[in-house]
Amino acid sequence: MNSKDIRIIFMGTPEFAVESLKALVENDYNVVAVVTQPDKPVGRHQDKLQPSAVKQYALERLTSTSTSEDEGS
Repeated sequence: MNSKDIRIIFMGTPEFAVESLKALVENDYNVVAVVTQPDKPVGRHQDKLQPSAVKQYALERLTSTSTSEDEGS
């Protein structure tokens, strides 16, 4: 079995989780989706949303990304 035979759903949010996701992507593992926490409000008035580091990386490198909010959790 090679790395393309395994379908991976990656779950993570904090910045240090990006390194694990990056290692999977760079080593040609079949990451089919990424699940992370919803974007957090930032700024003085909490009117802007900031995506997690994992979501930012996934949006740049992968096609399927969802948040736990999408699943109703």
